[in-house]
Amino acid sequence: MKTWPKITGFAAALAVVFGAAYGVGSLAGSDDADTKPGTRTSREVEVGEAGGADDAAEVPGGLQVSAHGYSIDLETPRIERGRSTEIRFAILDAQGRPVTDYEVEQEKELHLILASRDLTVYRHLHPTRSADGTWRMPVNLPTAGDYRLLADFAPAAEDGESLTLGTDLAVAGPYEPQELPQQVSTSEVDGYTVTLRGNLDTGSARDLTFEVREDGKPVTDLQPYLGAYGHLVALRAGDLAYLHVHPNSEAGDTSTKPGPTVSFTATAPSANAYRLFLDFKHDGEVRTASFTVQAGMGGDTAAEEDEHTEDSGSAEHGHG
Repeated sequence: MKTWPKITGFAAALAVVFGAAYGVGSLAGSDDADTKPGTRTSREVEVGEAGGADDAAEVPGGLQVSAHGYSIDLETPRIERGRSTEIRFAILDAQGRPVTDYEVEQEKELHLILASRDLTVYRHLHPTRSADGTWRMPVNLPTAGDYRLLADFAPAAEDGESLTLGTDLAVAGPYEPQELPQQVSTSEVDGYTVTLRGNLDTGSARDLTFEVREDGKPVTDLQPYLGAYGHLVALRAGDLAYLHVHPNSEAGDTSTKPGPTVSFTATAPSANAYRLFLDFKHDGEVRTASFTVQAGMGGDTAAEEDEHTEDSGSAEHGHG
């Protein structure tokens, strides 16, 4: 089994002390002070043109700070490693006004994903919204580096049409990027073993099925989390394009059993390595199993017959 190559671009671009990371993010177009809400930055135009589409909807989620007349405005673009800090941001409409009316999706008005560029740190958070439209959430990130903050939401004015906007967050401190974990079919976390069957593909939807076991026994009493027995996020290695997929069934459906399997359907926007993060709830606690897959290569991760198991407990995952 091959080990996926290091994300060397980030290692070359970032200093040992990551105090300048925010400047890198700004140059990429994520936090341009001259960008007006509802306008497309130069980075967004380049992304759209590279994909051969003028419509921002063709761009994978999370790559744009502004899309469809909405922008994400991060008030705290830089924090320190290992220190609890309140992150504050707002979603602005085309007139620059904070959005205060949202549709509820999977039991929340907004889902916030925080991930390091090397995809070794992952947080699935649910911040609190003030009356003025400001979202707040305390975070404590264990490693320095360049992070991506991804907001998944549906403004009420858009009749349930969801958007995912992204911006950069710099975490100051000594930084050394890690290798992307190799592709394996099994992940272990807190005594649970999760096995993945299926793989991502480009151009066609593929099923991803996860089986959860505890101490070798199938878990048949998974608890609902965000309206389902599992929640899956996929992030593309390199640019952290966001693929938010939904389960093939909902908790409470008379035909859906609470384990040991939960399945999803997804399509990858391009052939590339992706990290999958599966959240599942059991015994009152949410845990995250993580996997690396290679989209566009065919095959089934469970059919690889590898001898490796990823220890998701050694990665930094969190919820809120």
